[in-house]
Amino acid sequence: EVQLVESGGGMVQPGGSLRLSCAASGFTFSNYEMSWVRQAPGKERDWVAAISRSGDRTYYADSVKGRFTISRDNAKNTVYLQMNALKPEDTAVYYCNVRTSGIRHWGQGTQVTVSS
Repeated sequence: EVQLVESGGGMVQPGGSLRLSCAASGFTFSNYEMSWVRQAPGKERDWVAAISRSGDRTYYADSVKGRFTISRDNAKNTVYLQMNALKPEDTAVYYCNVRTSGIRHWGQGTQVTVSS
């Protein structure tokens, strides 16, 4: 069974930083691209970032380019999202995401709140 467990969310002031973690299990982690997706209250889910199997390629939504960094540690089956220069509009529940056998899997999410 695929399991994704996000952690590291919290409340931070604008301009602050947080690092999110996603612990994965139930599949061969190193064989899959991993993604982060976020959802603000009452809004649609938005893709944030993705990272290739080995970690050598990364992709970002325009809204977070230059501020967020996705990374992974295949030995730990963990993907990270370093978030810097946070803005109020980054407030959302952040989800780890993977597609295996044509099915997309989600974690439980971790809340990020950016407010003064």
